[in-house]
Amino acid sequence: MLDLLPEICDQYPEHVKIIKPMFQSYGAIETFYGEVVTLKAFEDNSKVRELAASDGRGKVLVVDGGGSLNRAMLGDMLAEKAAKNGWRGIIINGCIRDVNAIAQIKLGVQALAAHPLKTDKRGLGDIGVAIHIGGVDIDAGDYIYADKNGVLVTKTPLDLAALGWLD
Repeated sequence: MLDLLPEICDQYPEHVKIIKPMFQSYGAIETFYGEVVTLKAFEDNSKVRELAASDGRGKVLVVDGGGSLNRAMLGDMLAEKAAKNGWRGIIINGCIRDVNAIAQIKLGVQALAAHPLKTDKRGLGDIGVAIHIGGVDIDAGDYIYADKNGVLVTKTPLDLAALGWLD
């Protein structure tokens, strides 16, 4: 299997911003990419639920959970909902739970760690705002690429067919 991120870095070094190595891969799909939808929310996954229920075809949800290791921003039910609605992946600067179930869901999922405690539901969070994760500024509409080598961001989509990568 092709390691996508090293190939992208070799072919497009001037286009990529690499997030510091901090995420672990949890989903059944290890390599994923798409247009970024941003969410900034701290220990409240109400907006994750809202977005998971929306059409996510071709998109990756990037959640800035403030790096919290206190609660899980994503569990198996929301991951399943996101997969059914076409999301390619979810990257969380925070925790997830239900890791064994999420490992079976056809969705890319990366997060800092696992934590068994769910979040409070207060309806808080900001969708579509600029966020900063792992040394990289990320805007809604950017493109994100993730595999077990890491996560990188570009301002425009890359020609992955030129790298031998077919959807």
